Amino acid sequence: MTGGGDLTFRCPDCGEAMAVNESMRDALLDHGCVVCGSTVSAAAFSPAEPE
Repeated sequence: MTGGGDLTFRCPDCGEAMAVNESMRDALLDHGCVVCGSTVSAAAFSPAEPE
């Protein structure tokens, strides 16, 4: 799943990874992983790797 953005999110529980922007990051922090529902922290985000 690709969101397009400045950050890469990787769920610490299910391992799902996707590119996210700042608003998607905020939503993930508020609501958890869209795949498994696990709570995520800021540590799950890193700068996006160049394509």
